[in-house]
Amino acid sequence: MKKREEEDVMNPFQTIATERLLIRKLELEDTAAFFAYRSLPEVYEYQTFRPVKISEAEGLIKKIPDYPNIPNTWFQLAVCRNEDGQLIGDVGLHFLENHGQVEIGYTIAPNFQGLGYAHEALIAIIDYLFIKLKKHRIIASVDPNNIKSVFLLNKIGMRKEAHFVKSVRIDNHWVDDCVYAMLEEEWRRG
Repeated sequence: MKKREEEDVMNPFQTIATERLLIRKLELEDTAAFFAYRSLPEVYEYQTFRPVKISEAEGLIKKIPDYPNIPNTWFQLAVCRNEDGQLIGDVGLHFLENHGQVEIGYTIAPNFQGLGYAHEALIAIIDYLFIKLKKHRIIASVDPNNIKSVFLLNKIGMRKEAHFVKSVRIDNHWVDDCVYAMLEEEWRRG
């Protein structure tokens, strides 16, 4: 591993503050709140992670590495309101084998959807990935029937690169998968 990559791997995630949000590493103390919204059918409808027991949510949190930016790992972030610290969602960062690329996934609890929190969180996290971690490309995978998510990806400037027909299996059904992406130079121009 190159010296620059070693330095990046050993840097702990620093909390990101936006106008209304605090974004930090998801911790075990978040388990109950995380499970409360992630176990709702309207939340997991388009997701492969569908916790039935709180222990499954706890297990996912326990697997989060100590540091972000480790190739082939997911690093899960907590999206919390500034005013009271309440967990309202999470964002997963999948640091791909190719060190310059990251896949993002995001979830906002139903009571907080439609208020711009996902947009605000993603803008801050994309800044972090492109500016702090010097990533080259960010991708997101979405079911094209998830209209709200498709709208959000378009709004933040990601472009649709692929549409794979019935390529992902969720709850014993094959569903389509669309891949959206953005390059670092596109983010700078935006």
